Amino acid sequence: MVILRRVLDYVSARRIPAMYEFGHVVQAGGLISHGSDQDDTFRLAADYVAEVLRGAKPGDLPVEQPNRYFLVINLTAARSLGLDILQSLLLRADQVIQ
Repeated sequence: MVILRRVLDYVSARRIPAMYEFGHVVQAGGLISHGSDQDDTFRLAADYVAEVLRGAKPGDLPVEQPNRYFLVINLTAARSLGLDILQSLLLRADQVIQ
């Protein structure tokens, strides 16, 4: 968490509009994220581990990707950067942080 705070402080001090992979970064003060739900990603990884422990060969397992991606926007961070977020983007967001 210390590294995350340092990254957020750095981009904020330099007024860099940065995009992140995970929503928890936006909740901590980042501007915007677009990525998969970490819980789903961990579940997929756990399924792979379970299959390997049951004897499956890792090379025989199918490649999977998350089923859903989430868009999270922090309007407070946008305002501090002097950015206006398009209404159409706000309507598409899964979460908008005021």
